[in-house]
Amino acid sequence: MDFKLPDIGEGIHEGEVVKWLVKEGDVVKEDQPIVQVMTDKATVEIPAPTAGRIAKIHAAEGKVALVGSVLVTIDAAGGAAPKAAPAPASHPPANGPVHTASGPAHKPGIDTMISREVVRAAAEAQSAVVAPVARKVNGKVLAAPATRKLAREMGIDIGTVAGSGPNGRVVKDDLQRFVSAPTKIVTTPAAHAPAPVPVASAATDERIPLRGLRKLIAENMHRSKSTAAHYTYVEEVDVTELVALRAASKKTAESRGARLTYLPFIIKAVVSALKEFPYVNASLDDAAGEIILRKSYHIGVAAATDEGLMVPVVKDCDRKSILQLARELDDLANRTRAKRATREELKGSTFTITSLGSMGGLFATPVINWPEVAVMGVHKIAKRPWVVNDQIAIRDIMLLSLSLDHRVVDGAVGAQFMNRVVELLQSPGLLLLE
Repeated sequence: MDFKLPDIGEGIHEGEVVKWLVKEGDVVKEDQPIVQVMTDKATVEIPAPTAGRIAKIHAAEGKVALVGSVLVTIDAAGGAAPKAAPAPASHPPANGPVHTASGPAHKPGIDTMISREVVRAAAEAQSAVVAPVARKVNGKVLAAPATRKLAREMGIDIGTVAGSGPNGRVVKDDLQRFVSAPTKIVTTPAAHAPAPVPVASAATDERIPLRGLRKLIAENMHRSKSTAAHYTYVEEVDVTELVALRAASKKTAESRGARLTYLPFIIKAVVSALKEFPYVNASLDDAAGEIILRKSYHIGVAAATDEGLMVPVVKDCDRKSILQLARELDDLANRTRAKRATREELKGSTFTITSLGSMGGLFATPVINWPEVAVMGVHKIAKRPWVVNDQIAIRDIMLLSLSLDHRVVDGAVGAQFMNRVVELLQSPGLLLLE
């Protein structure tokens, strides 16, 4: 049987083949993981829908496969293999290791394993459906005018729908089955981009394929820079009081199981400012021509990994204390670097913070994490001479850089948002009222 890439998540239309776990000629068990596919910054394992022998691998490693395209041909008669032991639920616990049929998943980059039910349903649909053939008479598909009108309204090319009516006529039920099939692909026309220009290299140079997470980062950054009208606002912050508050609170936080950094304080300040300036906590839906004001406060925190930058998301930050945020940030950052963060924990942010800590440099102009409209860069804290009450004093100073999408956030709003964040960080006692 030809096994196609199943529908592996809402809004997912393609995935990059990261690694094949089998080779042609191998005999596999039903539900045995056979391939790793990456989608939306998460890597999933797809199991075999049936026992048999791997006859042909159609999608090479590094290739982007569309949902519904053939991944592999499995010869069910080519090898008798016993059925694998049942796999546990495919959704891992929010704060624990991912489990597959063989136990805890410690393999790098594996987010979760697609459930047997999803794969089996897709396989059954694939084996039951022949290539769509619409019966034509004089070059015209057989269908009633009302059916044609419905197909146009649904955005369906009626010539790709197999008709089940008399003489192969396409009926309304055929349209409904077509859009409900697991192998449905929804695409939008791609804009015509200039053809890539080859880059010369010397014999001593090393060429590394742009694939996996690195390729996804490149695509997302290019999309952000190609759509958002970026501008950056930079401000200095006197965080002397914040430094003292954190130092005084570290031991208490540790006794309560939290490693206290500056990020929980910054997140609380950001969330407070987002509530006052909702257009910074927004997205722009270009297709619908609408601005979406987010009513949740899910803060993405950029984390460096061996493979590239990932953005785990702390959900509902407005409902959590500074200590709760500290514990969750530490746990999420550790699991992200170990490549054990779940897919749900790597998406859904409404605003992003990027920080390199003590390596943060003077300031930078971060790229917006699409489809958000703002990202804040947090930079290193350094002691500098500062004027306090007309006297020069040594103070702890940090710079914040805020990149915004000018299509949604005007300069005045960006400045007001930043000023509120600065006010809260310079007087961190105000955060206790949040």
